[in-house]
Amino acid sequence: MTKVQDQMMIDRLADAAREGSISRRSFMNYSVAAGMTASAATGLWGTSAKAEPKRGGKYRMAQHDGNTSDQHDPGQYQSNFEISLAHTFRAYLTMINADGTLGPDVASEWSATPDAQEWTFKLNPNATFHSGKKVTATDVIASMNHHRGDGSTSAAKALLASVEDLVDNGDGSVTFKLSAPNADLPWIMPDYHLTILPANEDGTANWQSADGCGPYKIVNLEFGVGGTFVRHDDWHGEGAYFDELEFLVINDPNARQTALVTGDVDACSLLENKTLGLLGRSPDVEIDNVSSAQCITMPMHTDVAPFDNNDVRLALKYAINREELVEKITFGAATIGNDFHHSPAMPYFPSKIPQREYDPDKAKHHLKQAGLDSLDVSFSTAESITTGAVDAAILYAEHAKPAGINITVVREPNDGYWSDVWLVKPWCMVTWGARPTPDVMYTLAYKDDAAWNESHWQHPRFNEVLLQAKAELDDAKRAEMYHEMGMISRDEGGTVIPYFPNFVYGRRKNVKHIGQLSPAWQMDGYRHASRWWFDG
Repeated sequence: MTKVQDQMMIDRLADAAREGSISRRSFMNYSVAAGMTASAATGLWGTSAKAEPKRGGKYRMAQHDGNTSDQHDPGQYQSNFEISLAHTFRAYLTMINADGTLGPDVASEWSATPDAQEWTFKLNPNATFHSGKKVTATDVIASMNHHRGDGSTSAAKALLASVEDLVDNGDGSVTFKLSAPNADLPWIMPDYHLTILPANEDGTANWQSADGCGPYKIVNLEFGVGGTFVRHDDWHGEGAYFDELEFLVINDPNARQTALVTGDVDACSLLENKTLGLLGRSPDVEIDNVSSAQCITMPMHTDVAPFDNNDVRLALKYAINREELVEKITFGAATIGNDFHHSPAMPYFPSKIPQREYDPDKAKHHLKQAGLDSLDVSFSTAESITTGAVDAAILYAEHAKPAGINITVVREPNDGYWSDVWLVKPWCMVTWGARPTPDVMYTLAYKDDAAWNESHWQHPRFNEVLLQAKAELDDAKRAEMYHEMGMISRDEGGTVIPYFPNFVYGRRKNVKHIGQLSPAWQMDGYRHASRWWFDG
């Protein structure tokens, strides 16, 4: 072979090693054949090879957004601590893999009828609860029914609204029978509310016992403080490399980061972007900066004055300088929003929708259309919502002043924000975790009857198209529908969307992962406890 061909082979071998698709023996043989010395090949393997997970150790993690009001009912999950906890001691039918694809969890495989109106999930026969009980179709049905029916108060009720029946097929599988086609159903199953719970004798779900079928078992737990866990040795999935876990609720970002730098914890969620340069100089810290569909929203209750007037809402949308927020608050670690909840990281992104620009004169125009010369409004936020949340709100208030809009920023307590502020106060800041498809997001927060319709928005045409898109199997037609929904929510909706922030978190250098990180949530889709390991 020529030198160019040799180098091309070496490059391909290095790529294969990074992907974990070649053994060390084969790597060494091919490298020598390409002209490398044995010592050089050994060095290249050492720098290229996909890290091999190791078992052992106690992993300590600092988690933001934990509250004394957190609890075990998955239908009521709201905070990041609850979501992190759920992915640690509970499990789901499917999961979002580290590369963003859909993979198995409690369900080992699934299939649909040609019209996508019936979906059958085959359960992993090795899945067991921490109590020792095998996971059965009865448990899955009880878990899903916890979110269904007229009496359900679950935030995931809207996601399962089209499920007409759940059938135990008697062979370790469950069939979902739908009232209308839904091509996204397997993608809905990893929603953090839809945990698999043990069934009671009466067919209801037993969420109170905290008996999960996830990779770790709870040893002790105090909401708002933290908890300890041990490995579930009968875990049906891959991973769970740590022997023990300790989760600490540390809502203060400076305290979280200090704990990481000093080695008091092995990892922490939600780093402050403004300190990334300083943290990056620490020889013992690794920073993970992951693009995602996570979204910052600023929902206004559209049934409460003055937000019941669309011209007021448009004035507030034109009065925010998104570019400056991304630059000064996220330090570039975000994608600019456009007042519709559909990220470029999601499929069917409507890229032809014009970007709304900062325009105080247009904001003034819309205020006049609403019969106002000026506007005084209060806007609630809390530091734990997102990195730089309070600073972002204050900067927004400065943007709005030239338009005659006076925004009073109300700094709310971190503890109790999700129970006392969100869905309660008429205008506030919210962080939404990344959802895999726009249908999941729109169904959860924009559909007329959604429990988390955070802006109280009602738009018949939007809901009509949303239902049509669920049933549409033609990708081109479906994309057109999402374009229309994006335009409607951008121009008539009740939510200001400044940006889609990256997930930025940190770990000590001896904490390893495969090199790919899930875009679904913070901390590798909040599966860090089961996917990561210690090396040294």
